[in-house]
Amino acid sequence: MTETTQLTEAPSSSSPSSFDPRADLAAAVALAGRTLAAVRSDQYDAPTPCDDFDVRRLSSHLVAVVRRIAVIGRGEDPFGVPSFADEIADGGWAAAWEPGARDVAQVWADPEILGRELRLPMGILPGAAAAAVYTHELVVHTWDLARATGQQPEWDPALIERVRAVVTKALPAETRGGRIPFAEVVAVDPEAPAIDRLVAWAGRRP
Repeated sequence: MTETTQLTEAPSSSSPSSFDPRADLAAAVALAGRTLAAVRSDQYDAPTPCDDFDVRRLSSHLVAVVRRIAVIGRGEDPFGVPSFADEIADGGWAAAWEPGARDVAQVWADPEILGRELRLPMGILPGAAAAAVYTHELVVHTWDLARATGQQPEWDPALIERVRAVVTKALPAETRGGRIPFAEVVAVDPEAPAIDRLVAWAGRRP
């Protein structure tokens, strides 16, 4: 999964108070940064649950994603940010993450952003919906990276359930593939941890 994913329906917000996922987005950014910082040099070539990426490629992609979230929040062209931070040498991703995370925090601090129409790679969405989309993006890829590198992040079950509530409506179980580049939903125990149920909906095997 990359941030070019096309969701069939996304949450919208007509007022900043009706749907404000910015705290969840900030938490997802912070957890992704901590997970990225804990990657060891001997793990760069390891495969990840996201078939397209090894740890090196996923780390590069995550830095690009956090940069793109800030660019989108400013109302700029998301394609002005490449999908990979290829200019960063091995091991430099955590250092590059910090300015990207600060930029996201600054840009998304304005509550008016929630009702503003923003351009994402998949189309135009209100800022509230865009924040939810990228929270999901970051959480799933953080899980990918953690699984590949033997980490066990402290997932916030309430945050994960909020993300699940959005994504199970926006990303259908049917018609995977093509413009919806996810694998089929993986069956898991309904009582499984929230993070397992979330990534299973994205086609991962927890």
